[in-house]
Amino acid sequence: MTFCLDTIAIPPENNQPIKNAVILLHGYGGDGKDISMLTLNWKRFLKNTLFLCPNGHQKCEINPVGFQWFDLSRNDEKYILEKSIEAEILIKKYIEEIKKKYQLSSSKIVLGGFSQGCMMSINVGITTEDQINCIVGFSGKIINVNNLQNRIKNKSKILLIHGDQDEIVSSNYLLEAKDFFNRNKFDIQTNLIKNCGHHIPVEASSLALNFIKKNLEN
Repeated sequence: MTFCLDTIAIPPENNQPIKNAVILLHGYGGDGKDISMLTLNWKRFLKNTLFLCPNGHQKCEINPVGFQWFDLSRNDEKYILEKSIEAEILIKKYIEEIKKKYQLSSSKIVLGGFSQGCMMSINVGITTEDQINCIVGFSGKIINVNNLQNRIKNKSKILLIHGDQDEIVSSNYLLEAKDFFNRNKFDIQTNLIKNCGHHIPVEASSLALNFIKKNLEN
């Protein structure tokens, strides 16, 4: 089966059966290979888990060797929301393809991402008809609070992690997201990493791994 997104797939070690899938969405201008670096450590602790790291469906406007989930070359909130929803529809299709191919229920799917990939993970994760296992986001934000408020369909557990020195996506967006999810009575955890810029440090990777492991085992 060919997926609608070009994907790096990392199966469980030693041909162990696939019982779960973790989908990781890269940041703006990145690709699946970038974010697949997280799996080098994670796969040792998530034994029956398939890791899927798709490329965004569009070439990046400012970095043609990388990809994007939506265009950021125009500073236009309406345009950005419109393009992000187009990506959202495609990612939801991708998740359904994964579920069908590997015979997995939504409860066995984890969705995570970095930066723009985090933004998409939030949007997709809480607007799917069937609730996924959990959402993990690094250095992202809610794209449009008012729009998302009107489209919530489930209350997946969420972990958001951000660096307090992030120079690309302000850590204030972590506080905004925390407030949004608390007001809507989500099970939300947040971590602000000290002296950390716009990247995923070892501490953040470990926090995310523990969160995913705990939720997949429940």
